[in-house]
Amino acid sequence: MTSAKALIRDWIPPLVVRRLQQLGRGGVRFEGDYPSWVEANRHATGYDTDAILAKVLEATLKVKRGEAMYERDSVVFDQIEYVWPVLAGLMWAAACNQGRLNVLDFGGALGSTYFQNRQFLEGLADVSWNVVEQAHYVERGNALIAEGPLRFYSDIAACLAEQAPNVVLLSSVLQYLPDPLGMLDKLGRVGAAVMLVDRTPLASLPENRLLVQHVPASIYPASYPMWVFSDSQLLAHLGQCWRLVSRYAGPEGQVRSREGLFFKFEGLLLKAC
Repeated sequence: MTSAKALIRDWIPPLVVRRLQQLGRGGVRFEGDYPSWVEANRHATGYDTDAILAKVLEATLKVKRGEAMYERDSVVFDQIEYVWPVLAGLMWAAACNQGRLNVLDFGGALGSTYFQNRQFLEGLADVSWNVVEQAHYVERGNALIAEGPLRFYSDIAACLAEQAPNVVLLSSVLQYLPDPLGMLDKLGRVGAAVMLVDRTPLASLPENRLLVQHVPASIYPASYPMWVFSDSQLLAHLGQCWRLVSRYAGPEGQVRSREGLFFKFEGLLLKAC
């Protein structure tokens, strides 16, 4: 696994985002226009803390035990907020594969998306949900969270040694990688028929931009580099290996950085060429 903490879905729940945006202060902030990942990283604290993992683990265990319905980045809810286009993409992939679904969930934390959609997955003929994460998440995940189809792997190679995924899922992950296009190329070679790039910041820009995202301490104290992708550049790069089937609005909606950059979170459903 890479050293970047950006592998993790480091976005807080849509309901929380909307509330913080309504308040207009104390919420998620996006700042800067940095020339390189190294420079942006100098202005960030990172995600690699045991305290954050402990909060995510506690929340996920509550969901697993039935004490909460839904967890997103350590925040629990008594009602699941589905991302229906993601679920539709998963079911479409399964339908194209005789009801079998094998997911490589890259940067999937402790299985948040799996638990979110678990009741729908139970109706499929065969499910394997494989989270590729950082080592300390994998250790906790396999020891305390893994169940039935849910497994955890420390890198893509370890996953592919045991699994043959037909779906690659990147949910709020791509923007936090130091080399996102390189990772897309690597994931494009795993042999999956479908890719879901969910909750990803896009803007009408000639080039990608680097910001720093600041998470409020009420969620967990952290800040980290984040790409805002050039819409045209990202789609052109994906178009080398993937055909765009559908794009959809993310629940985070449109956001503005402190410096005035407007961008929006979207999802992309892609099929291998």
